[in-house]
Amino acid sequence: MKMKSVLTGVVAGLVLGCAAAFAQEAPAPAAPGRPDVKTVGDWMVRCFPVNNPNPCDMFQERVAGESKQRVLTFSLAFVPSMNRHILQITLPLDIAIQKGVTINADTYTSPTLKYRMCNREGCFVQVAPDNALVEALAKASTPDAKINIVADTGKAFALPLSLKGFAAAHDDMVAQAKVKAKPVAKTGDDAAKP
Repeated sequence: MKMKSVLTGVVAGLVLGCAAAFAQEAPAPAAPGRPDVKTVGDWMVRCFPVNNPNPCDMFQERVAGESKQRVLTFSLAFVPSMNRHILQITLPLDIAIQKGVTINADTYTSPTLKYRMCNREGCFVQVAPDNALVEALAKASTPDAKINIVADTGKAFALPLSLKGFAAAHDDMVAQAKVKAKPVAKTGDDAAKP
């Protein structure tokens, strides 16, 4: 139960962080209430001024050519107190939810990642991935990973995710998270335990 409540809080913090990022157009010096953003390759390393166990993430957004419509966002955060990552992928609506998502990088293929929810902004995958996924993305020799989805029509799509700067952005994000993270507050039954 403790792990479920911690993951719920972590995912909620990640969702709030992503919502704040969509409101921001270009990286700027951190102002009160605004994230500190640093570009590393094709990634943004963002640290939010919040009391959270995972205040930093690495983020990438992909948009469709002329329409500039968002087709993919990828946010990876690190929770130092749990020594775990939290992943959120946002994809468009009109997808086959039951098919889930897989990620390919070189010869690595992730397990099927299930959608957690959909709203008018899109459909969301929110998971605590295993270390093999993060390591595969960091060590890939190809410039892009593929985010594999299936449309409602049954047509499969492989959306590119740039890996340029992934390893350096990850190391920077983890280092900042370790410095800025706040421990998870104990609640209910957990508070009574020593």
